[in-house]
Amino acid sequence: MPSPARPAKAPVPPSPYAARKIPGAPDPSAIRIATWNINSVRLRLPIVKKLIKAAQPDVICLQETKTQDEFFPAEALAKAGYPHQCFYGMKGYNGVAILSRHKLEKNGRERWCEKDDSRHARVELPGGIELHNVYIPAGGDIPDPKVNVKFAHKLQFLRELGAYWSQQAEAKRILVGDLNVAPRENDVWSHKQLLTVVSHTPIEVELLTAFQKSHRWVDATRELFPEPQRVYTWWSYRNRDWRLSDRGRRLDHIWVTPALAGNVAAVHVLKEARDWPNPSDHVPVLLDLKP
Repeated sequence: MPSPARPAKAPVPPSPYAARKIPGAPDPSAIRIATWNINSVRLRLPIVKKLIKAAQPDVICLQETKTQDEFFPAEALAKAGYPHQCFYGMKGYNGVAILSRHKLEKNGRERWCEKDDSRHARVELPGGIELHNVYIPAGGDIPDPKVNVKFAHKLQFLRELGAYWSQQAEAKRILVGDLNVAPRENDVWSHKQLLTVVSHTPIEVELLTAFQKSHRWVDATRELFPEPQRVYTWWSYRNRDWRLSDRGRRLDHIWVTPALAGNVAAVHVLKEARDWPNPSDHVPVLLDLKP
């Protein structure tokens, strides 16, 4: 009697995590954009250079550069192949930078919550694509705006972002950065346990979702890697063995407007960077955008 046929194995979904050897862009004319909360660009310049060697991005967006503009390592990064730069920083906190192999136009920034705290940079890439690099406040530890001014600031920042983008005409735009909110159940290691933890509380998720809807932003990562697949970009320094515990969150995002949604070719999360020397607690996320 013939043995029963074995049930077919379910197909393994593609992984968002890049292999040690990051694949090249699928189209030679595609542009590769990296976003990374570097947690001090001067301290971690060696691993920025490691990212350049490993991934060869055309554009690098950094958050938490943590340096005043006069001390930003502009010359070193120009020598590394990124002579076109837009950066806004302050001493010891925040700071954003956009570095490019290609010429940048219309450099600028917005200020929200009546604070000049270096949380936004804007440039225009070749082809008329507007690129925004955003660093949303972390919000402190207590998810109560009445007792935690940092959390109150974060909520107001999210509200103002939504109001701002609701007034902008649609165009070819990309928004990247550390948005400091993990909005979906599978963007965190435990949805139930993190509902009262800053970055995954219902009010933060509600406001980030409203911000996303305000300009019809498309979440490029989740378009390619839908739930229930788990995707993380941040693992706390407090985890002695971050890889074993895998208590991550997806705090770093890449959004595109509908005009560019069809141009998204690939997204890679460079998980290996969490093991690089003197690492950031975030890892780079790469977008490949075809013409």
